[in-house]
Amino acid sequence: MRIMLKGKIHRAHVTDADLNYEGSITLDPILMEAADLLPFERVHVLDITNGARLETYAIEGERGGGEVAINGAAAHLVHKGDLVIVLSYSSVSEEESQHWLPKLVYVDAENRIVRLGGAAVQPQEAVV
Repeated sequence: MRIMLKGKIHRAHVTDADLNYEGSITLDPILMEAADLLPFERVHVLDITNGARLETYAIEGERGGGEVAINGAAAHLVHKGDLVIVLSYSSVSEEESQHWLPKLVYVDAENRIVRLGGAAVQPQEAVV
């Protein structure tokens, strides 16, 4: 088995950081669906702004609001306004890994999807 990138939300803008929340990262369900993330799924958060890296779990925020909120102790590492990458992984067989495509989600400054890549793009949509 190999552990492969399953989904990625690239260069999302952190909309809030709440030290007093129990924990996790709150994400707009539209982003979660596009990146194939489920509520309570483990994710890695990479802070482009300051280099911090952490592991937590995703929870759903309000649909369509572009929410990307860091909660709990992680708010010491990631702050409102930071740029982050949110990653999830999957264990796949050696055979599956040879044709594996993650779901890649690229967003704008309001965390609206501007482009999809990898498995998130249908073959007829692929850019050559």
